[in-house]
Amino acid sequence: MRFVPLVEEYRGGVLENVNYGAVAVVDEKGKVLYSAGNPEHLTFLRSAAKPFQAIPAMKRRIETVYGLEGREAALFAASHRGEAFHIDALESMLRKTGISEDALHCCATYPLNEDAKALRHQAHEPKRRIFHNCSGKHTGLIALCKHMGWDERTYYDPEHPVQKEIVRTLAYFAEVPEESIPHGVDGCGLPIFALPLHKIGYSFLKLACPDLIEDEETRDAAARMAKLMNEYPDMIADTRFVCSELLKDPNLTAKGGAKGVYGIGLRKERLGISLKVSDGSELVWPCIIASILERIGYDNPETIERLYKLVPNTIVNDGGTEVGERRAVFELKLNRE
Repeated sequence: MRFVPLVEEYRGGVLENVNYGAVAVVDEKGKVLYSAGNPEHLTFLRSAAKPFQAIPAMKRRIETVYGLEGREAALFAASHRGEAFHIDALESMLRKTGISEDALHCCATYPLNEDAKALRHQAHEPKRRIFHNCSGKHTGLIALCKHMGWDERTYYDPEHPVQKEIVRTLAYFAEVPEESIPHGVDGCGLPIFALPLHKIGYSFLKLACPDLIEDEETRDAAARMAKLMNEYPDMIADTRFVCSELLKDPNLTAKGGAKGVYGIGLRKERLGISLKVSDGSELVWPCIIASILERIGYDNPETIERLYKLVPNTIVNDGGTEVGERRAVFELKLNRE
């Protein structure tokens, strides 16, 4: 079976909704240790790919080339939600790199964070490209092209050198042939790639444990990117989002993507976790991830508590009255092969 029930929601004791999906937990050899649903399920990484899309820039030390601060370089891997501190950092990046905001291929929009969006509306500000959650990634890629002498205008083309290097990078992390990776177009207009679910987990494990990476240059780039993500967790999403909450734990490297895909690497345990919610819901990520961590015996209860605080399993109505509950219902099956 491709997908199994992951989360059930009850209102007044009646089952109201079910979120289906799949989970894979892998070890440092890439072996699937535990799974729910099909760990081979092929899915696009969407924004979960951003730490890997940033590796080519990190290999050239673009942050040093342009004198970027750590909080700015962290945005290479971010799905920022447009809070004021994100926009300040992005404007600083554009100044330091000499890149025009109009050069970003992502469309002009308003911030994803509702409070930040409201503030921009109240100030009668127009949509901007740097409000787009992927603008840090785009800025990093253009900066890399500028440094390498590659065409800065067509960096989004699948045949562009930067995109070809990204595919090679992802194939290297996942240990799959480049030609086996399906391509698509992401929401921000850049190429995006699909991998089997367990390979996503394995790639995040390498990001968390770069000693598993043979190539020295790639190993160093991965270690520095992961370090930035942990040092500046609020830059990766915002002050109230699952990615940032997980990255506050120095033992974890984590990043989610659109349509319910998520990847996590655990340093001490040397495990990779990946999941896909089939209906694309992000609301149930905290419930699923907290449950996975509990079931594998993760020994940092503060991280699990932060997830449950972010999206409680208690469901309340608009007036704050408790009306139901959310339950993780999947079983992590042990792979005995």
